[in-house]
Amino acid sequence: MTGISLVEYFQKVSERLPGEAERVLIALMEQGSMNKEELSLTAKVKRAVLDHVVMQLYALGLVDVSTEGKSKICSVTKLGGDFLTLIKKAS
Repeated sequence: MTGISLVEYFQKVSERLPGEAERVLIALMEQGSMNKEELSLTAKVKRAVLDHVVMQLYALGLVDVSTEGKSKICSVTKLGGDFLTLIKKAS
């Protein structure tokens, strides 16, 4: 079995994620941390779809989700920023 580079891995991940995932990451990179309602509006992703996308990105370590009161605050991780940079370069 041959290993793949991180760039190749990120490209494969990008192919499997829904299109909304990139919009979510871009919104978090440009606007900073925000709750899911703000993120839904900023990234132009339906709220029901957003929950699914955020959980996928969270599982991959690309976003972090923390609780502030009753709100869930989403923020991009360093890995998420690197991922976005690499997939933008690849396309």
